[in-house]
Amino acid sequence: MKIKQIAILIIGGLALILVINACSKSGSTTPPAGGGSNSITIDISGSKFPATTTVKKGAIVTWHNADGFAHTVTSNDGTSFNSGNLANKASFSYTANTVGSFAYHCNIHTGMVGTLVVTQ
Repeated sequence: MKIKQIAILIIGGLALILVINACSKSGSTTPPAGGGSNSITIDISGSKFPATTTVKKGAIVTWHNADGFAHTVTSNDGTSFNSGNLANKASFSYTANTVGSFAYHCNIHTGMVGTLVVTQ
C-alpha cells in the first residue's frame, strides 16, 4: 500500500511541475512597423503572456484569451489596468496613454507574467 501512495505523490508532483512550467513567461511582442495601425492584439495561449510587449503611447492594446479557461490581465501596481476574469475567447483592451514600463500578471495563474513597455 505504501508503494501505491508514493507513486501517487510522485505523479502528483510531476503534474504540478508541468503546470508551473506551462505558466512561465516567454517571447516578446512588438507591433509591426508601418501600416498606420496604432493597436496590437496579444493572444493569451498556452497559459503564457509574451515576456515583453512594446507599443507607442496612445496604442490600444487588446489581450485575447485563446485558452480554454479563464485568465486575468492585471497590472502589478493594481491600478493601471485590470481585466477581471476573461473567459475563453474574451478580450480586454487598454489604451496605453502613459509612457513607462508596466509589469502585469494573471491573478488566477500567478506564474503568468509579462511587461507592457509604452514609448513616446
